[in-house]
Amino acid sequence: MLIILQDKTQEKIYSAMEVLKQTDFNFKGQESVYHGKVRDVYNIKNEYMVMVATDRISAFDVVLPEGIPYKGQVLNQIAEFFLDSTKDIVPNWKICCPDPMVTVGHCCQPLKIEMIVRGYIAGSAWRDYAAGAREICGVKLPEGLRENQKLPEPILTPTTKADEGHDENISREEIISRGIVPEDIYSQVEKYALALFARGTEIAAKHGLILVDTKYEFGLKDGKVILIDEIHTPDSSRYFYAEGYEERLARNEPQKQLSKEFVRQWLISNGFMGKPGQKVPEMTPEYCEEVSNRYIELYEHITGRKFKRASDCGNLQERIFNNVCNALEELK
Repeated sequence: MLIILQDKTQEKIYSAMEVLKQTDFNFKGQESVYHGKVRDVYNIKNEYMVMVATDRISAFDVVLPEGIPYKGQVLNQIAEFFLDSTKDIVPNWKICCPDPMVTVGHCCQPLKIEMIVRGYIAGSAWRDYAAGAREICGVKLPEGLRENQKLPEPILTPTTKADEGHDENISREEIISRGIVPEDIYSQVEKYALALFARGTEIAAKHGLILVDTKYEFGLKDGKVILIDEIHTPDSSRYFYAEGYEERLARNEPQKQLSKEFVRQWLISNGFMGKPGQKVPEMTPEYCEEVSNRYIELYEHITGRKFKRASDCGNLQERIFNNVCNALEELK
């Protein structure tokens, strides 16, 4: 099938690649598999993790019914870029990326929190603030903030990690008092999260973007803190365009952004916020293609590289399986 996109100057024809919504691989030495909201993670001999970035998309902690073409590739390759760009700050789990949609790395013990860093008040933080909240996760917020305004300094608003349902905001004091993470480990994680956010902000600025907020996940390997999962992708981060930011803020206009927030806003405008009884609006092929293009746009902006659509070679699942098997064989 061909999708034909037209602009004012030329006609572009793209082959419609198979969308990866589910995986059910059986790798040699496989101990278990965890199917997350977006990623499928395979445990190999309790030594290696194979993380497949699918084309699933989630919002309000709900997996939406349609996949987004090339989304998995975009997420995996942005994460690869940033894991390589931040390994001087904190060691990470990555060993290699044998397929455009896959990262292979070390097994570790995940910490049961997500570290959300916010440099601006936007998204759910703004919705809470607009509703009257002046404290998030134990962090006090000043009066008089406007939507999308830069905060005096980046703040940490951690959440619990929920396998199902909604993640919940939690304060530093609660994390430590409830024994979720020991204080000495949490102090390291705080330091790493803020340093990673500073690096992400620096890289984004070089490409005309503002890193608004993001989340990080950490684990323990041999008793040491390492960065796990992915970082600075449009699924875990919100970006504004720097050009025109101040003007839009002064006029109280929505910011031009590259993130999943435009999907959330589309869902909200169609009456869906993940609450019981609400129905996900129809995701047409045209809308899915629009979302795909936004993900690709972010990849090219944040990395400075031209996005190369990977070929599925006629069978996407077979391509991924073969590439992963070859990589695991080399790790023996």
